[in-house]
Amino acid sequence: MTESRPAAEYLRMSTEHQQYSIDNQKAAIREYAIRNNFNIVKTFVDEGKSGLVLRHRNGLQQLLRQIVEYSGAFCAVLVYDVSRWGRFQNMDEAACYEFLCKRAGVPVHYCAEPFRNDGAMPNMVMKALKRVMAGEYSRELSVKSFDGAQRMVKEASGRAAGQVMVLSGIVAADGKIKGTLKDGETKNVKSDHVRIAPGHGTKLR
Repeated sequence: MTESRPAAEYLRMSTEHQQYSIDNQKAAIREYAIRNNFNIVKTFVDEGKSGLVLRHRNGLQQLLRQIVEYSGAFCAVLVYDVSRWGRFQNMDEAACYEFLCKRAGVPVHYCAEPFRNDGAMPNMVMKALKRVMAGEYSRELSVKSFDGAQRMVKEASGRAAGQVMVLSGIVAADGKIKGTLKDGETKNVKSDHVRIAPGHGTKLR
């Protein structure tokens, strides 16, 4: 029986979709590892972190540092898909970090992607396209969030002069009220929005 090869897994979740939950990523990566004879010996995680920049992503920073400085602990990095590696606005940044791994002899495997990261021309084109799509998703989401915030401001400014506005609850994408925000709390799902309504000055602190 062929001895399994040591690999590291990298997991990242912001607050966007349940599809990308840490548990779901782990399950898919472990299935891939079994099929391809890998043994996961190290896990690097960035939970609740945006994929736009490397800054604040301690998990990915530690992974890259260990590969560059202490290569040999594992022979591959397993990632759920291209978007988990990052949603960088410049696709070359994602390629740069992957190249650091490859140069050290530690290739990156995207476990849920339909292509193999083997350097073949069609697969390289597909990977580049996926990187562009990942970055574009974040850009469009940022624009939509800004437009939504502007609409809320306009709605509030259109109220009668002197009217006090208060937070009335968190509303899900399907329009259902999910609850209220207490002092110091923020919403944690990007698709949710905060509803404001006329209120009394006694509700303000």
